[in-house]
Amino acid sequence: MNWDQVEGQWKQYKGQVKEKWGKLTDDDLSVIDGQRQQLVGRLQERYGIAREAAEDQINDFIGALDESRAKAQKAHSAGRQ
Repeated sequence: MNWDQVEGQWKQYKGQVKEKWGKLTDDDLSVIDGQRQQLVGRLQERYGIAREAAEDQINDFIGALDESRAKAQKAHSAGRQ
């Protein structure tokens, strides 16, 4: 998965973003609106971290989404057999 996919489905992923980064407000999520650089900036502000750390956290988040999707697809495929 890449950020373009997250951006395209922002409404579906907003809850997971809020769960991962609880200091982000609903207003923050509205401003971010799927834009990666906006998320980076808000993470820097809310958590007092460097840009690189924010980027690393976002990359980890995307990786976790990939793992979650892969498990869901595997379970769905197993259920159809």
